Amino acid sequence: MAPIIPELIAHRGHRACYPENSLPGIGAAIAAGARYVEVDVQLSADRVPVLFHDADLKRVCGVPDAVHEQDLASLLTLSASERDRLGERFADNRLASLEQMVACLRDHPGVGVFVEIKRVAVAHFGVHTVLDAVSPVLEPVADRCVLISFSVPLLAEAGRRLSNGRRPGWSALGGVIDRWDERDRMAGLGLGYLFCDVRGLPASGPVAFESARIAVYEVADPEVARALAARGVRFIETFDLPGLRARLAG
Repeated sequence: MAPIIPELIAHRGHRACYPENSLPGIGAAIAAGARYVEVDVQLSADRVPVLFHDADLKRVCGVPDAVHEQDLASLLTLSASERDRLGERFADNRLASLEQMVACLRDHPGVGVFVEIKRVAVAHFGVHTVLDAVSPVLEPVADRCVLISFSVPLLAEAGRRLSNGRRPGWSALGGVIDRWDERDRMAGLGLGYLFCDVRGLPASGPVAFESARIAVYEVADPEVARALAARGVRFIETFDLPGLRARLAG
């Protein structure tokens, strides 16, 4: 039998060669054939959703503040260049808003998006404020948007909004865990997807949880990706989607 080839998700865009969560990186991943992208979302001080992973701006932007401590206008002036990792190549890259990413996806109707709501945003603003902020922005791509998070309270409320027959900005939910033995805290949420760190998986055996499709992050090795697919993993998140895709095809 031919080896199973998993679906690939561009983790924070094409992060191997571009700043993470950047419009150029997302565009490059899509141009390279990505059918799915994943981004991280937090809220600015004036409660506007922006693409950002870390709890503070230091690693990506070189300033010590947190995203929620600056308003959108200030955030959009920052150079989101990851200078320590990428040098000066992307000095002109700016931090992106969720609205800008949605505009990009509207030009690529075949691409799905996993939007991870970061726990720092939930801790600072609360579940309802965060969901109220992202919902209208995501509405144009709701039919191909999956809202994902480590936060069980956020997923529970997002599920309630989905089940109420409203169009909240997403069509499915995904839980995120660091270790496979944490999966029980996601039980009963009606998840369509469950994301787990590859380092937190058991060494062998099938990988399944309720009716969720399983996604594993962060994987760069094609043999690891194939082995996980054979164990029931449907999606592989990778920082280098073009590279991994080529190695899987080779």
